[in-house]
Amino acid sequence: MDPTRLQYILTQAAQKKILVLGDLMLDEFVWGSVMRISPEAPVPIVEIQRESSYPGGAANVARNLRQFCSEVHVLGRIGCDHAGEKLTALMNEEGLQTDGLIAMEETPTIVKTRIIAQHQQVVRVDREKKIAPTLELLQVAIERASGLLPHVDAILFEDYGKGFLQQEFVDAILQRAGDKVITCDPHPQRPLAWHGLDVIKPNRTEAFAAASIPWTSPAHSPLQDEALLAVGKKLLQRWDAKALLITLGEQGMMLFQRGKKPYHTPTRAQEIYDVSGAGDTTIALYTLGLVAGAAPEEAAELANHAAGIVVGKLGTATCSPDELTESFEKITE
Repeated sequence: MDPTRLQYILTQAAQKKILVLGDLMLDEFVWGSVMRISPEAPVPIVEIQRESSYPGGAANVARNLRQFCSEVHVLGRIGCDHAGEKLTALMNEEGLQTDGLIAMEETPTIVKTRIIAQHQQVVRVDREKKIAPTLELLQVAIERASGLLPHVDAILFEDYGKGFLQQEFVDAILQRAGDKVITCDPHPQRPLAWHGLDVIKPNRTEAFAAASIPWTSPAHSPLQDEALLAVGKKLLQRWDAKALLITLGEQGMMLFQRGKKPYHTPTRAQEIYDVSGAGDTTIALYTLGLVAGAAPEEAAELANHAAGIVVGKLGTATCSPDELTESFEKITE
């Protein structure tokens, strides 16, 4: 993609409004160093130097979008607790629209705490309580989403498997969506029926699981990976999607479309420090590309470059328009 085309897409994206629906969580990072092993057990002692927090899960997807478009609305469940207040405050600081947040007494806010030492994750501590949404929550969620839909250009479902996205809710949104761009990052252990979406984005492992095809080691060339090609064909048919974007880690991404040959884009990552959140960036930028008028192949390139940027950063990271432009310029030099 040449610089003129990229800037046109980014200019169009800056005028768009997107609704992100899904599992919200608070990402906490405890940064420190390890100088010795504990005498109490064979585990490292981490001397804490600083702490930081970011919107996580579907909120991180929204955070990735905010630097590129005019409004990003977030709809999901949080708890009536300190973590929920902190997550709301962080999203407000990022400029996200939090009018779609639903605070529930019985369900605590999901918190993931990662302890990092010498640029390596030592351990992750998850605090969550999986509770199926009540009928009341379902009704409130549909009502709030219905109020937001007329004001957005695209809808993005982010399923982390925490239970917020239920089939009845998804169906209600799809029935009300009209001709908006609709995308999804699914969870393999929650086989929701996704039909007619513009794109669905699993990673390679998730795609094999969703297709019920035994996982195999990647072939040297993704375009010659017979198992992967079979998975892509099967999922396109099952989900009735316009496109399927499978992320392949160090091999980049593969785009499957109806009636077209698979399109492979190799990884753009220069260095890999932390892959957490890369999937969030991928679905965010692909959605952004589509709503801005990019062709599916162009949207895949946007997503691939952006993912290559964020894996070079520690923590739950995002990329900026300037960083994205610089990344494209490097391959045209």
